[in-house]
Amino acid sequence: MIERFEFTQDELSETIRLLSLLRKTLSESLWADDERKLRRQIIRAIREGRLKRDAFGLNPILQGLRTAEIAVDEIGLKRDSVLSILLYYGVVTESSTLDTIKAEYGENVAHIIHGLVKVQELYKKNPVIESENFRNLLVSFSEDMRVILIMIADRVNLMRQIRDTTQKEAQRAISEEASYLYAPLAHKLGLYKLKSELEDLSLKYLEHDAYYLIKEKLNATKAARDTYIKRFVQPLDERLKAAGLRYHMKGRTKSIHSIWQKMKKQKCGFEGIYDLFAIRIIIDSPIEREKMLCWQVYSIVTDMYQPNPKRLRDWLSVPKTNGYESLHITVLGPENKWVEVQIRTERMDQVAEHGLAAHWRYKGVKSEGGIDEWLGSIRSALENNDDLQLMDQFKMDLYEDEVYVFTPKGDLIKFPKGATILDFAYHIHTNIGNTCVGGKINGKAVSFRDVLHSGDTVEILTQSNQKPKRDWLNIVKSSKAKSKIRLALKETQAKEGLMAKELLERRFKNRKIEIQESTMAHLIKKMGYKENSDFYKDVADGKLDSNLIIEQYTEVYNHQQNLPTTPRTAASADRFEFENPHEELAQGNDDVLIIDRNLKGIDYKLAKCCHPIYGDQVFGFVTVNGGITIHRSDCPNAPELRKRFGYRIVKAKWSGKGNGQYSIAIRVIGVDDIGIVSNITNIISKEEKIVMRSINIDSNDGIFKGNLVVQLDDKGKLETLLKRIRTVKGVKQVERIY
Repeated sequence: MIERFEFTQDELSETIRLLSLLRKTLSESLWADDERKLRRQIIRAIREGRLKRDAFGLNPILQGLRTAEIAVDEIGLKRDSVLSILLYYGVVTESSTLDTIKAEYGENVAHIIHGLVKVQELYKKNPVIESENFRNLLVSFSEDMRVILIMIADRVNLMRQIRDTTQKEAQRAISEEASYLYAPLAHKLGLYKLKSELEDLSLKYLEHDAYYLIKEKLNATKAARDTYIKRFVQPLDERLKAAGLRYHMKGRTKSIHSIWQKMKKQKCGFEGIYDLFAIRIIIDSPIEREKMLCWQVYSIVTDMYQPNPKRLRDWLSVPKTNGYESLHITVLGPENKWVEVQIRTERMDQVAEHGLAAHWRYKGVKSEGGIDEWLGSIRSALENNDDLQLMDQFKMDLYEDEVYVFTPKGDLIKFPKGATILDFAYHIHTNIGNTCVGGKINGKAVSFRDVLHSGDTVEILTQSNQKPKRDWLNIVKSSKAKSKIRLALKETQAKEGLMAKELLERRFKNRKIEIQESTMAHLIKKMGYKENSDFYKDVADGKLDSNLIIEQYTEVYNHQQNLPTTPRTAASADRFEFENPHEELAQGNDDVLIIDRNLKGIDYKLAKCCHPIYGDQVFGFVTVNGGITIHRSDCPNAPELRKRFGYRIVKAKWSGKGNGQYSIAIRVIGVDDIGIVSNITNIISKEEKIVMRSINIDSNDGIFKGNLVVQLDDKGKLETLLKRIRTVKGVKQVERIY
């Protein structure tokens, strides 16, 4: 059985009032059947049981009407916006579709509702709403600027309605959003009345005691404040008229939120705020005389009242970076009270009132993409039958060069338009970018060449064997990614050059030729290379044959030493060398280095990084000096050695019997029971041909950790020892460190 949605008597009365008010206000713009179709749709939603009260118990239909009232009265929105507000809930609850709304109410209404739905989808990504990037994305992601205006109106309405709610945590979360997100947006759009209301209500819910303290003090001092303003202004008005100036004056009291911010900044009480109110003198002046007249008024004010030089703010000579121009001076008025006086012209006041280049988005920029004209005309554009051509142009200019994408955790990152998955990867971390092989956009696997779009959620896929390529510079758009790729390419070239140099030195050594640096430098220059790095890069890339280099080096050396040169002939088979002879040694089945105590003719030693012992799986690594270092196959350095110097790896195995003594470190972790350490050392002492060299035990919170160093002669002895230690009661973990 479907539960019927019920209106309370108060809700019904207010609904009728708001419907009548909106009908009267919008009578000229409503279509003939709008009311009938809207009523029919609401009744159907009620009958189908789709209407439900929200988390605060608020009626969704009444909430829509209240939001519509704010949108009409405070912002100036018209028919399309109001219908979008009232029909949006039906689309969300699936009692109606965008296609149906488009057919019945027109494309504009469906377009606005689609924008509202898309913006709500952003919230599902759990973004950090106080970030500047999210505010920017919200504006760029909405398909119609009216979407943002509706969201501001809706938030103002919600903040009004949750005044008495018992759900304080939800109230707090909504208030934080209003403070971080909606108040700055309202400021940006020149909606200063709504901005102040959002800020004050946020303070009321977030800082209850501070809000009511300031409110009570303002109320207590209002009458005295009004009387004082009149007393301050009257003689000043006479002097200004006598000077023949055309002007008007107005007083304003700071908002509660502004006073609280100032109290925190100055670390003082309410009584310590000088400028609870300000006198604004606005001069009617042609542009060419603005500064002169402002300074003339300044002279009159400071002749009458003593100024505080430290409180002079000259934004005439050097306007604020957001375009704000005005003269601010604090003077000592009657009763020795400080009063702030703001002096500006009508043009300057228009710029100030319309929030030119709102600070959170365009700090440091006077005008960009028509923002000044747009902000100055937004109200008239909205009043002119929702003519949005100017707003659409503003949005296009504002965000044509930027995209905003989400990380999987909901963080928001800004990129230049045309940025790719690869740009995103390098933004996260250099190594992520260097090993990027692709990614996922909104869960769909894509190439790292795919272009990002605002609102995308992006993941990166990597592979350890991936390396940056030069053509990647043509894929990325951000300067950060380009610089990181260039650095990676430079490092790769340096590594490859080093490997090529080592390879070439081995070729020379095999021919029993000692390289003279001066001769090699002469040869490189003779072969047309300006940089040694370019020469070794071509060696690494296989563009230069090592045998040919040796032949040419010999010719240059003989010429320098005045030695007879041997005419170059075809290389004989017995002089030909494999390009990488050690690869043959590493891959063949027969050529294996046999490690024996009696091994002669080969200089080898055991690696200190992994301490191999008799019985371990091992391999040999040919050093630059021609010797061989023996490493365990599971040595932590083995992967890097194989990756960078595969041509210097040789197979190796143990021979004979392990009659040497090897130092082995063992880590033991267990419960710190009485006698456990004694039991472990007893086991070691009873083992034949095992000698304990050192022991280091640390105990904390009932757990002991110990490192033991023992000497033994092969891996078999080690494995037996580890098994016996594991049998000790209380031992939880035993492992070989090296």
